[in-house]
Amino acid sequence: MVIKVFLASSSGSTAIKKKQQDVVGFLEALKVDYAQLDIACNEENRMWMRQNVPEDKKPANGIPLPPQIFNEEGYCGDYDTFFDAKEDNSVYAFLGLPPPPGSKEAEQADKAHIVENGNHAEEILDDSIEVPVEERNGDAHVEEEQAEEADEEEGEGGEEEAEEEAANDEATEEETAGDEALAEEEEEAVGETDEAQAEEEEQEEEDLQSEEEEELRQLEEEEEADVQEEEEEDLEETQEEEAE
Repeated sequence: MVIKVFLASSSGSTAIKKKQQDVVGFLEALKVDYAQLDIACNEENRMWMRQNVPEDKKPANGIPLPPQIFNEEGYCGDYDTFFDAKEDNSVYAFLGLPPPPGSKEAEQADKAHIVENGNHAEEILDDSIEVPVEERNGDAHVEEEQAEEADEEEGEGGEEEAEEEAANDEATEEETAGDEALAEEEEEAVGETDEAQAEEEEQEEEDLQSEEEEELRQLEEEEEADVQEEEEEDLEETQEEEAE
């Protein structure tokens, strides 16, 4: 399986260049085999990319921008979905590749498998075999007997211990209330920080969208220029033929 990354080598958008570098750099860091396909210099690559991006994954104008990632003929996603997979440590799943042993993604998959299927086989015991109480309960049986003997010996002393335990419980409740108040203050501070970060990310997304729109406009102008150039060449050839 070959991972295909469709790029625009001569893109004038800084945002698109940065996204392409992020994808390529991360794939190289993971030592994933991939092929770069340029849509700026190769019209076939551009048309193939546009035709094979699913309709529900295309932007509102219907023209997907690079980078776009495929596994052979299967569509993986664009930069945004790649970034989300990188944040979730699920890039191999995003690419449709098995994670290498020892990687974080493989460890997460193993943990998920254990949680789903359990890690202990159910033991079937024969009810017809009688097992002594000591063997069935182990140390628990001995501890129960010792506890009963201790309760009988304590007598009135048990009431005093109960009062002490109640006082200790009240002190513990007061400490817990203080900890909860402190935790609420910390949560409020974190909430304010998250709001500021969300606003900053929203501004960055708006800037990226503006740059992408500019890149789209440039690509469309390039296409129109190519078409006009081809028409002019055809016209010149026709005129030459007529002159002859």
